[in-house]
Amino acid sequence: MDSRTFRDTVGRFATGITVVTTEVDGLVHGMTANAISSVSLDPLLLLVCVDRTAHCHAQLVATDRFGINILGADQEDVSNTFARAKEPAEDFGPVEFERGDHGVPLLVDCLARFECRRWATYDGGDHDIFIGEVLSGDVLQPDADPLVYYGGVYRHLRQHD
Repeated sequence: MDSRTFRDTVGRFATGITVVTTEVDGLVHGMTANAISSVSLDPLLLLVCVDRTAHCHAQLVATDRFGINILGADQEDVSNTFARAKEPAEDFGPVEFERGDHGVPLLVDCLARFECRRWATYDGGDHDIFIGEVLSGDVLQPDADPLVYYGGVYRHLRQHD
């Protein structure tokens, strides 16, 4: 299988969209990510897979804490902003951050979010797999729909009776 066929095939698995955030030397960094997953309930662990060529990869290597912010259906613009992000927060436009209980920069407007401390990092081919121990988390919009990605485009959930 070639990489294009692989991408097209794995793209048939619907995913939520997140923004991974961190801070290094007083500057906030972030990137859009859909390769996240829960790993363990004891201890509480999440993972995020990050391309080694992504700007935020170096920032995640340089610090031991990061945030995972789950986006809502109305936040395609936020996803696109962070998908193009090459520099720290000065280029993130009107996106607002606040500090979590453990000092991690988190999005003010999202569905839910986690603060994590890096627990382990593993080689994942052209990506690194960052495992984060969850330090805190909260749900900001319990009734809002998530931003979903499927087949290379954003999708919206449809309610069934």
